[in-house]
Amino acid sequence: MKYLAFAASVFGATAAFAETPELTVYTYDSFVSDWGPGPVVEAAFEEVCGCDLKFVGAGDGAALLARLRLEGARSDADVVLGLDTNLTAAAAETGLFAPHAVSVEYDLPVAFEDPLFVPFDWGYFAFVHNADLQGPTDFKALGASDLKIVIQDPRSSTPGLGLLMWVKEAYGADAPAIWDGLADNIVTVTKGWSEAYGLFLEGEADMVLSYTTSPAYHLIAEEDASKAAAVFDEGNYMQVEVAGKLAASDQSELADQFLAFMVSDAFQSVIPTTNWMYPAVTPEAGLPDGFDTLAQPGTSLLMSSQAAADARDEALAEWLTALSQ
Repeated sequence: MKYLAFAASVFGATAAFAETPELTVYTYDSFVSDWGPGPVVEAAFEEVCGCDLKFVGAGDGAALLARLRLEGARSDADVVLGLDTNLTAAAAETGLFAPHAVSVEYDLPVAFEDPLFVPFDWGYFAFVHNADLQGPTDFKALGASDLKIVIQDPRSSTPGLGLLMWVKEAYGADAPAIWDGLADNIVTVTKGWSEAYGLFLEGEADMVLSYTTSPAYHLIAEEDASKAAAVFDEGNYMQVEVAGKLAASDQSELADQFLAFMVSDAFQSVIPTTNWMYPAVTPEAGLPDGFDTLAQPGTSLLMSSQAAADARDEALAEWLTALSQ
């Protein structure tokens, strides 16, 4: 009888566990790191969803789209979080994403409306350097300098792709000349942001492609004011990061619930001091102290998602040509 009672209790517990729905979210590695938003978001969402939220790190942002293309409709993902507007046109063309039902007023410098993708944060790309270094004021000055820089590969990284779009949007037909000037400044090209920023912190380069918000991490988390971001005269390129749900998901309602949660205060209030970006919807408490000290570009550059998709191949070819010489 004791065995039967024990077996019944185990079966009941197993059945209850099996009934707990699981939501799988593909995202980039830094999002799910111990210091990233992932652990806090997971705990907060599971409190309200009655589900098991599973984050899966898939390299850097641009690598997410490559993985989805490979997996297709058989993907385990219900939601993909970490694409940006340079990739959304290409992502939409896959036919893998379903419309969302989120309706909210975003706090973005640009108007945003997309039936498939919901923004969760934004920022400006910038070259981060030690504050005691006199940073360049444009790409031409950077290329003419002896400064060593680390950048990310545009084929796997959204910052890397953002840099290509930045140069292309600012210089158009003169972009190849800019890359020719920058080629000997680049000491290495990393697969993702984390590797690049780590090399910079280790002293392997004078500057690293990151964000104007990156110094906030050092200032707030480390009480270190030794980092700064270069604002360029031609403007700094924006990044708007987004999430979308997969059409083949068997957890469509739960995916919708997650996307709605993503633009709520519970999620957005976490972004500034874990993902170190600006939230897509300003939290009730506002931005943390220290964000008011960040560099503010005078000009915001951003291609439409379709223009970025149209420019990508040419911009990538120009980059590859310059770095191969």
